[in-house]
Amino acid sequence: MTPTSHHRTASPGRTARTTDVPSAPVAFPPFARRGPVLQVSGQGALDPATGAVLHTGDVAAQTTCALENVRAALTAGGAPLTDLVMLRVHLTEREHYAAMNEAYGRFVDRCFGTGPRPCRTTVKVGLPLAGMLVEIDAQAVVGY
Repeated sequence: MTPTSHHRTASPGRTARTTDVPSAPVAFPPFARRGPVLQVSGQGALDPATGAVLHTGDVAAQTTCALENVRAALTAGGAPLTDLVMLRVHLTEREHYAAMNEAYGRFVDRCFGTGPRPCRTTVKVGLPLAGMLVEIDAQAVVGY
């Protein structure tokens, strides 16, 4: 599909692109929706316009940016943050866990308040782009 406006949502059973979410360096979309299930591909701290890695060396800032890119993909796919059921955080270094966790906590406190929060898993991995310290993927069930 060609890039879509940031206001356009994907119809059920479709994949789509949006200018608000960084494009992957290979051929897969930032999200795919099948009925009410919306899967967001891994989002890093990448500039949606250029694909450049942002906040090099700052895992907290990269975490917040990646979560905002997840939010943009959810919105483009027709899901609010409250439809999230799972977030998976990929970290390059175990030592980054505390800073990531603090930034993650601030984000979910701001976005969910005292309401239900999505589950989360954190794993240590190698990431594809130099300078990437964190990547986050997500799954939502839309409208439930």
